[in-house]
Amino acid sequence: MNDTTDNPERGYLVPREVKKMSSPDENKSTLVQKLLHEVKAYWVYVVYLTLVFAAYTQYRRLILADVGIIYTDYGVALIEALIFAKVIMIGDAIGLGRGLESKPLIFPTLLKTTVFTIFFALFVLTEHAIKGLIKGKGAMEGIMEFIGKGPYEVLAGSLVIFVAFIPFFALREVARVLGGEGKILALFFKKRDS
Repeated sequence: MNDTTDNPERGYLVPREVKKMSSPDENKSTLVQKLLHEVKAYWVYVVYLTLVFAAYTQYRRLILADVGIIYTDYGVALIEALIFAKVIMIGDAIGLGRGLESKPLIFPTLLKTTVFTIFFALFVLTEHAIKGLIKGKGAMEGIMEFIGKGPYEVLAGSLVIFVAFIPFFALREVARVLGGEGKILALFFKKRDS
């Protein structure tokens, strides 16, 4: 592809895009801004996922209490949120679910929800394989221990993640279309004129 275009008024070719040279200070400033944006996004993801996992943990505790089983793994919700928020950021970085972004928002929302749910499932299997290796049981033993929880618990966990991701990715898609998270935050948290 030719990097120049005709300029009939001047009678010569001009570059299609002239990039301004940036100083090291501008590059550093841009890097700091990107880093701050990533850190903010990470903590927003952590808060959202912590709320989802804590609600699921509380639900599990109440169900098990009904049959006389004490369940107290409350810290797991925060730990999982910290890990899975990073998994979401990795999935974003590698471009998961970006195939339908020009379609109506329901399509990229459901695609990203489905793809990231599968990505999470693969991550959880990998996590249990690594746990099995660390315990000296082997990767397959770690995976079988997870699957040994039973199909209902595995399916319930996947369903919770899938349903939790629908509003998560819907808001992210709306933010993308509106031009950034700042517009969504303004809609939710800033006073509007009547």
